[in-house]
Amino acid sequence: MNAPGPRRPAVTEFARFLRTETTGGMILLAATAIALLWANSPLGDVYQAVRDFKIGPEFLHLDLTVGTWAKDGLLALFFFVVGLELKRELVVGELSNMKAAALPILAAIGGMVMPAVIALSIAWGEPGIDQAWAIPVATDIAFALGVLALTGSNLPNSARVFLLSLAVVDDLGAILVIAVLFTASFDLIAAAVAIAALALYAWLQHKRVRSPWLYVPLAVVTWVAVHSAGIHATIAGVALGLLTRVRPDEGEEEAPAIRLEHRLQPWSAAVAVPVFALFAAGIAVDADSLADVFRNAIPLAVMAGLFAGKIIGIVGASMLAVRLRLAKLPRNVGWLDLLALATLGAVGFTVSLLIAELALVEYGPLVEEAKAAVLITSAVASLVGAALLVRRSRAHAENDDE
Repeated sequence: MNAPGPRRPAVTEFARFLRTETTGGMILLAATAIALLWANSPLGDVYQAVRDFKIGPEFLHLDLTVGTWAKDGLLALFFFVVGLELKRELVVGELSNMKAAALPILAAIGGMVMPAVIALSIAWGEPGIDQAWAIPVATDIAFALGVLALTGSNLPNSARVFLLSLAVVDDLGAILVIAVLFTASFDLIAAAVAIAALALYAWLQHKRVRSPWLYVPLAVVTWVAVHSAGIHATIAGVALGLLTRVRPDEGEEEAPAIRLEHRLQPWSAAVAVPVFALFAAGIAVDADSLADVFRNAIPLAVMAGLFAGKIIGIVGASMLAVRLRLAKLPRNVGWLDLLALATLGAVGFTVSLLIAELALVEYGPLVEEAKAAVLITSAVASLVGAALLVRRSRAHAENDDE
């Protein structure tokens, strides 16, 4: 009798999550267009000057450029929301039921491993590939859900749940990659402060303390400590999200995680991620730069890994899991539906752009080429995925009419 109880909030929260992320996807697309137009206009020098303008105190190395504040600061809010969503999915959502979670988990793993394998096989031995292989492992949930909402209106809800669950697991994988691969130096004192701050946050959650006057300063201390420790600062957001309580107490209308998602997700989707995109997607677009994207090994590896790797990895892992009876397809979802959803998995964007900047920061023009490869592949995947979803949506509509 108690088992179905926690499922209800998960379903309603999923619907709300879908609405917010699809809107955010449209704003993200607009920010990307503005970045490209601005960077390639006569005001391109102004764009670079704004992006590279330093602001902040030198204390604790916080004199960062505007672009870095967007990447390390604003994206921490995005990853905090990801952490909340991941915690909710693991505790009361689709991923709390291992039978239901098996397929998206295995599909996500396949969709991370295969892009890395393809990228390494294409650019093996190239300078920077030791970290650049991670660029195509990520899926952009906002763009993917935005395309799905616009073109897959007649697909069963189970298809949307599958894509969301896959993207959440994918985000977890990308978070682990960032934490492990991009920790160049390590400050033990700062790390100890971060751990103490996280422990205090968890204790306050356990004691049901609700005052933002405690949590906001504590979150800032955690972010600064993680940044100073040499770990990418966005990890602070994820850790805080995972430590937030997701089950409401008796008489409590909403758990803290749900309440925080309601308040912060619109800011994440409509402000944090688009501003990051504004300063990350402004790359030079001309005949020579585009030619370099298609003739240099690393951008080619990114494109092949992101597009072919994601589709082959997600579909292949799903087929293997179903054949071995480790999982089963979601209700009313066929293999052609899953192929269309896997194509949306090739929309990398936000996290892929972040990893490109982290992986190739020392390689000059390669950063711009890799980011261009991400943008091109994401656009192609969006268009191909949209076309496939329109066809599958029509097929489901015809079946419903019968």
